[in-house]
Amino acid sequence: MSRNQTYVIFAIGLAAVAALGATAILFAAPALAATVPAAPLSGEAASWGFIGAALATGMSSIGAGVAVGKLGAAAVGALAEKPELLGRLLILVGLAEGIAIYGLIVSILILNRLT
Repeated sequence: MSRNQTYVIFAIGLAAVAALGATAILFAAPALAATVPAAPLSGEAASWGFIGAALATGMSSIGAGVAVGKLGAAAVGALAEKPELLGRLLILVGLAEGIAIYGLIVSILILNRLT
């Protein structure tokens, strides 16, 4: 396994763990909220929600950026040798970029729970 492949796998794994963790917190919130009487969110609870949303977006964006950077460099090298691989390589870069979109969706879901 080359160094570039290791970086890409690490970045994808890091972004997936961040998105899964934020999603788990999001779906655990109703069970936790059922034990607390209905009341407006305190400042501390809302701030933890904002921190969770920021981490979901930030970590997934960092992971996607690293993945696209490493994958893009490898894709340009592959295109220099075989130009007919353009379509396949664009799909791979798009899949790596999708990680950032997943993190953004998770953060939007968290922010919707705060209002």
